[in-house]
Amino acid sequence: MSDLPELAASFTAALHDAGIAVGPDRTRSFARALTLLAPSTTRELRHCALATLVSDPEQIDPFDAVFREVFGGPADREAQRGQPGDPARSLRDTVPGRVPGTRKATGDGRGRDADAQPREAPVPLAASPLDRLAGRDFAELSAEELARLSEVMRTLVLRTPTRPSRRRRTAHHGARIDVRRTLSVSRRTGGYPLRLRRFVPRARPRDLIVLCDISGSMEPYARAMLQLLYCAARATHAEVFTFATRLTRLTPVLRRAGPDDALARAGRAAPDWSGGTRIAECLAEFNERFGRRGMAHGAVVAIISDGWDTGAPADLATQMARLSRVAHRVVWVNPRTASPRYRPLVAGMAAALPYCDAVVSAHNLAALDDFTAVLSAPRRRRR
Repeated sequence: MSDLPELAASFTAALHDAGIAVGPDRTRSFARALTLLAPSTTRELRHCALATLVSDPEQIDPFDAVFREVFGGPADREAQRGQPGDPARSLRDTVPGRVPGTRKATGDGRGRDADAQPREAPVPLAASPLDRLAGRDFAELSAEELARLSEVMRTLVLRTPTRPSRRRRTAHHGARIDVRRTLSVSRRTGGYPLRLRRFVPRARPRDLIVLCDISGSMEPYARAMLQLLYCAARATHAEVFTFATRLTRLTPVLRRAGPDDALARAGRAAPDWSGGTRIAECLAEFNERFGRRGMAHGAVVAIISDGWDTGAPADLATQMARLSRVAHRVVWVNPRTASPRYRPLVAGMAAALPYCDAVVSAHNLAALDDFTAVLSAPRRRRR
């Protein structure tokens, strides 16, 4: 089994059937561990799976049974007792390897040479196609290769920092007194408030707004970015817009569409695909129609564009200043910044840069980690 998503999905499905609670988060962690560590033996593969999929020592026995059934590797606990792969040890100690030249006592009390390695079987995992695609630029990928990455991109969760809401919850050590609840409870004690009830505001995630440039200069990245926008539209409190010569709200289209026809519907809804770029005019329309009505107040705004603009740079700076005053954070996603020779010499990018809290590239699948990280950054970091 050489395909990484197929390997992770089939193995975790077998664990789930065996009664081990394995959710999408643990499956992603397992797939990521395989991508980073690239295990070449069943013993190394077992360490990756044990560290990411098992959370309780009681799950080790059924885990080993499923592991032997799926991979056929040596998972004999008696043969591994006292070794780094011994499941009876703490899960934090499941890192393969030992200092050479030391001796470890076995179960019968006799010494055993630590340099002696157990029998290991190779794992056919090193040549996963997903590993090769993850580091390639989106502009270099064909439509078929982008379709393969779409399955992974749909698992991305775009989280934003939390903010206090108007709702509240009871807390023993809250900073404010809940007068209504205190008086209500005091009726049980003859009207005397012997115990003060306190509360704290509930926290909810900040709204996420994504504005994506679909002009001609962004065409090599447009399809990949729309796949990312589909993930954003599925996120909680997310709004998606595209712009080139006009602003188009795609949130209703992407939420109603399925994963297969979402991109086709988004292309039909945006008539200015691969046209010119009027970033300042589109931002002005967004600020007037949506920003002033409260959509952008306290939200995290992500602008995906290379900064090429046919308008005056001063107009773009004015609209960026208006947006930055109401938004919690402004993140600019520019795939061109991945090049080491990149300099913000484009007039539009130079005008917008002072009002951005972060600038990331997101030019390939691996770089999307930086994008998700800056979206969830807890504090404002504008310089």
